[in-house]
Order: sequence, then structure tokens, then C-alpha cells
Amino acid sequence: MENVLLVILLILALALIAVVLMQRSEGGGLGIGGGGGGGVMSARSAATALGKMTWVLGIAFLAISLTMTIVSARKSADSSVIDRVGGEATETAPVPAPAAPDVTDMMPPATDDAPVTPPRAD
Repeated sequence: MENVLLVILLILALALIAVVLMQRSEGGGLGIGGGGGGGVMSARSAATALGKMTWVLGIAFLAISLTMTIVSARKSADSSVIDRVGGEATETAPVPAPAAPDVTDMMPPATDDAPVTPPRAD
């Protein structure tokens, strides 16, 4: 069922893209503008037909998307995230902190006349 809906959704998406790209540009966009001329369809009637087709494809795309969401949500799980948040929290054992390194191995050997602070770098 989900695969069929996905194929229909992809076909609708491609059709919607094609219809939007065929529409006449009204603001200096990248679309192929075209007016004039005597043909079967004038510029105004073509714009309204493509506009109506855009609305139909857009509504169908939205409906199929919502249907896919509902179908996949029914298959996913019986509980929601909100149910899991309100449920019991599982406690894990605390991770022990790593042992501190032995700094006495890193220190130079002490002498009686050694300064308490390190010497300056200059």
C-alpha cells in the first residue's frame, strides 16, 4: 500500500513541477513567457487552465502525503513518543569516573634549592 502511494506521490510531484514550469512568468522570473498571438488558447485562458491544474495537483499531492503519513503511522508502533516520555524511566548504573593520572611521575625530582614556581619564559 505504501509503495503504491509513494509511486502516485512521485508522479504527482513530477506533474506539479512540469505544470509550474509551464506557467507564464509574471515577474521577470526564469519561466518562458509568452503572450500574444492567435491560437486556440489565449494567454489568459492558458494561465487560468494551468493555474487550475496547479491547484488540483497541489491538493492531490497534499492529500496523498497526508494519507501516506496516516498509513505509515498505523504500521509503525502502537505507542507514541508522548506515551514513552510519560512512562517509567529506566535507570542505568552510573558510569564510574576515570581515574586521575598520577602526577608525581610527571614532576621533576625535587631539590632543596629549587624554586616553588616555574621559571619565566623570557
